[in-house]
This record gives sequence, structure tokens and C-alpha cells, in this order.
Amino acid sequence: MPVLRSVFIALSKNRMLRGLSERSVVGRRMSSRFVAGMEISDALRAAEAVNQQGMAVTLDSLGESVTSEMEAHQGAGIYHQLLDAIAEKKLNANISVKLTQMGLELSPKLAETIAKSLAEHASRLDNFVRIDMEDSSLTQATLDIVRRLHARPDLRGAIGIVIQAYLYRSEADIEQLAADGIRVRLCKGAYKEPVEVAFARKRDVDANYIRLAEILLESPIYHGLATHDEAMIAAAKSFAARQGIEPKHFEFQMLYGVRRDLQRNLVREGYNVRVYIPFGREWYPYFMRRLAERPANAVFLAKNFFRA
Repeated sequence: MPVLRSVFIALSKNRMLRGLSERSVVGRRMSSRFVAGMEISDALRAAEAVNQQGMAVTLDSLGESVTSEMEAHQGAGIYHQLLDAIAEKKLNANISVKLTQMGLELSPKLAETIAKSLAEHASRLDNFVRIDMEDSSLTQATLDIVRRLHARPDLRGAIGIVIQAYLYRSEADIEQLAADGIRVRLCKGAYKEPVEVAFARKRDVDANYIRLAEILLESPIYHGLATHDEAMIAAAKSFAARQGIEPKHFEFQMLYGVRRDLQRNLVREGYNVRVYIPFGREWYPYFMRRLAERPANAVFLAKNFFRA
């Protein structure tokens, strides 16, 4: 499985294969398991359906590493449309944004300005922006931007962040974020990182995930635990029960199209569940990272594709 993970991560960066896949009918059909569709309207329909099942939603317009300021502003424009549509349709939904899609690699100042504008828009609508985390070379810049924006009185509570459990630094980062009162989505991590900065073995990542989840659960802030791993979910539920932490004090977060049975079971048990719904034409890197996280998904997709 580690070999397959490395293969899928490498493929996620292949520009030629990406271009062919994103233009092909077969590629779009394969991606539809994990991607709600190509347009804003597709994402909103998926969000309504998920809300009707008693679950909240995070909407993500796929795209990353833009090459011009114009592209960054175009990407931001989609998110501004989403925020207005969420309010108009009264959806239980927020948005998740990658800073490289907002121009971080071109200019950190540009990315921070765009993120500020989105957070201000969300705040006016009593909504929330989650800043996604990318590879470890961008971790500090992402943290710095989120902490600066959250420190503004008008944006406090309107912006949050993602922390990856496979990074050695994440415990210290979570301690600081919790002290700042910043909402965290905890995930395991989906990028290939060097052993100098990240745990390589699954058991070490799992152990760190549980340790970090316990810190977040004891925080007075509302956080999200993003995982489909039943062992991680069971550990969080057990810790919360032992500490007298109410199920509504936090939420489990899962990906669109993954473990729908588990999502519904958690709702029936009284837990808050949020489904991360991605959409857009630039779906290929995201899709490949989902296969890298769980290579068995590739077998599942192949069986269902040829059955159809």
C-alpha cells in the first residue's frame, strides 16, 4: 500500500495526465464518486441533499497553484458567489479555501488580501472560511496568515485552519491555535512528505492523530475531526465520553462519496457530521490524493465503472 500511495501522489503532479483526464468523459465519470460536479449549481444541489440527511457541508472549489493574479481573483470570485448562494438558500454550509489558489506562491500579500476579503464576506453573513493546509513547505506561511486575520476583532471566529497529524510540528501548532481560539480541522495528511518533517509509519500517524484530537476535544472551541478511520473515530468518542464532553461540542468531518454508511450512523448516534464537498473542472489532483489516501478506492471505482 505505501508503494501505491507514492504512485498516486506522483500521478497527482503529472501535468500531461492531468490535462488528458480533466478533458475526458471517462475521467469525469471516474471522478464523480468524490467530486460533486463541474459547476457551482452542482455543488449547491449536493449540499442541499446532504443537509437533508442531517449533515452540515463544507464546499471546496477545486484548484491550486495559480499562475497569475487574475486567476487568483477568479478563484476568489467563485467563493464569493458560494457565500451568497449559501445565504440565499439557507444552507448549513461553509467554504474551504487553498491559499495557493488565492496566489500564495505568487505573493503571500495577495493571498492574505484575498483571504481577508473572503473572511469579511463570511463574517457579514454569519458564516465561516476554512483555510486548507497544503504541503509542509507552506505550513508556516498558512499559519501566519490565518493567525493574523483571526486576530482582527471583526474576523475573530470567521476563519479557521487545517492541521495535518503526520507532521511532527502539529502538536505545538495546535497548542498555539487552541490558545488563540482558532477552529481547527484535524486530518492525517495527504501529501508525500520527507521523514525529516513527518511520521512515515501509519501507526505513528494514528497515535499522533489521537493525541492531537484529545487536545482539541478538551479545548472550549468547536473543532472538526476529519477521518474515515473507525479506530480514530472510536478513540475520539471514547475520550469524549470519559471526559464528559458532549457530542455536540465537536464534529466529525468526512469526504463526499466516502463511507456514507458511517456518516449516517454517526448522525443517528447524535454526533455532528460535516461532509466536505469539492467541485470544479480542476479535479484531478484532488482525485489522485483521495486514491493515495486509500488505494482500495481505486479497486472500488474500477468495479463500479465497469459494472455501469
